[in-house]
Amino acid sequence: MRLFAFAVAALATALAGVAGMPGAGATASAPPAVATQAPPLLVAAGDLACPAYLPRTATRCHHAAIAALAGRLRPTAVALLGDLQYNRGTLSEFRGSFAPTWGRLGARLRPAPGNHEYAPPGAAGYYSYFGARAGPSRRGYYSFDVGEWHVVSLNSNCTVVACRPGSAQVRWLRADLAAHRNRCVLAYWHHPRFSSGVTGPFPIVAPFWSELYRAGADVVLNGHEHSYERFAPLSPTGRLDPMRGIRQFVVGTGGVEQRRFLTPKPGSLRRSTGTFGVLALTLRPAGYSWRFVPEPGRSFTDSGSAACR
Repeated sequence: MRLFAFAVAALATALAGVAGMPGAGATASAPPAVATQAPPLLVAAGDLACPAYLPRTATRCHHAAIAALAGRLRPTAVALLGDLQYNRGTLSEFRGSFAPTWGRLGARLRPAPGNHEYAPPGAAGYYSYFGARAGPSRRGYYSFDVGEWHVVSLNSNCTVVACRPGSAQVRWLRADLAAHRNRCVLAYWHHPRFSSGVTGPFPIVAPFWSELYRAGADVVLNGHEHSYERFAPLSPTGRLDPMRGIRQFVVGTGGVEQRRFLTPKPGSLRRSTGTFGVLALTLRPAGYSWRFVPEPGRSFTDSGSAACR
């Protein structure tokens, strides 16, 4: 009897094993899929929208096309590098031109003010349009995180909101960097510290660069020059510094118009004028990659990658 029970149990075990095999009346179960999340994408450009009364030509007012391009990239956030609405940055101009183009990107927009925003006293149109997204107290500087990166937006209109050492803005920047010890740090504002273009460079923003360099920041983005330029990692004085230097991108290619270059400055590695587009930065936990994405029909691009400090 005990032998018979053992045989029955063995037969049941064998049949259960066969039933669990593929093709034997049951479906083999696959291992569960591991969910992966793409790193965040920051898209950046400055010098954007013409006033509504100016028509698009071959060389100006491509802001609607570049805004649509930015949207197709599906960014996590969009860094707006100043001079967002020409000619005077009034609220009516923002509503007439910026709002139906770049404004469609909504809550992802993170603006910095340019000089055209300050044509109305106190940049009234800019602050009225963006509200809390422009930072607190109408000062034009604030910070936020994108993924594991800390991102700082500053106000380089230094005759209105001071940029000198010891100013409220620079003290705030130092405290903000000390409070956010992220491995990867990016900052942006309108006027470039270094430039081969026709209006820069702007030494007045050197205190920004010094604080960021001291904190080990990785990337600075600017506009103002209506062109694209990428620099090698530089020290606050413009010395090549591959170990601790900050890599600067000038991306004044958001649609309004393009301008020529003068003699290339030391450290300038890649330049383009005549091509509108955006800079797309993939922000990984320990590094980043960049790609200049041109307007459809244009061929210029620039790409690369680097580790954070």
